[in-house]
Amino acid sequence: MRSWTTRWLSRALHQNWQAVSATAENKPRAYSRLISVVSGFPKNLAQSKYKPGKMGDDAWFTANTKSADVLGVADGVGGWRSYGIDPGEFATVLMWNCERLVKFSRFDPVKPVNLIASGFRELQANRKSILGSSTACIVVFNREDSSIYTANIGDSGFIIVRKGEIVHRSEEQQHYFNTPFQLSLPPPGHTDVLSDSPESANTTTFPVCNGDVILVATDGVFDNVPIKLLVDTLQGAGNQMI
Repeated sequence: MRSWTTRWLSRALHQNWQAVSATAENKPRAYSRLISVVSGFPKNLAQSKYKPGKMGDDAWFTANTKSADVLGVADGVGGWRSYGIDPGEFATVLMWNCERLVKFSRFDPVKPVNLIASGFRELQANRKSILGSSTACIVVFNREDSSIYTANIGDSGFIIVRKGEIVHRSEEQQHYFNTPFQLSLPPPGHTDVLSDSPESANTTTFPVCNGDVILVATDGVFDNVPIKLLVDTLQGAGNQMI
């Protein structure tokens, strides 16, 4: 039996893919590119207010240049809420910074770890003190070699589905159970907070093909949706684009 989480994800992907398909049919493609949709919802859905690029404690962005398409997600560490800190603000500003760097072509498409590092440095230099922690995952599709380049810190991540099979996926980074690697800016006096460097991200490169379906998500998806149902849902959505 499918959980309500799976049904929600399947419905959202189906509806978004239909909209993208209608647009794509009217635009001839002269080169390979990502056709992306975005879906998500916070745990406290009824009380949450929608904000572009932010879903509860999670944040995301999509951006592109002439040579690359970029997807990113970040998951704010919820424990900061007990200190009066919005866990989603750190993640949101980090993703905003990365998005801006991509749009101004101030990044190397084959080194997404540098994009995370630059976005984090800008967050550190922000005039408004942004406190908290988050995981981060960046996936770049480089059109010049039809490959994706990835950087992942923590337990967010990605999978690539091809013909109903996972052909490539990220690896979780955990210090210990339920304590993922994370970028952090703790309040003064909090010296015992875990804080990993952007350069500690796990990086991969993988060639992709037309029709591959790439999911970039926080652990809220991977922990709550059985992998087989997730793959079947993604493959079913992907078949609509072929």
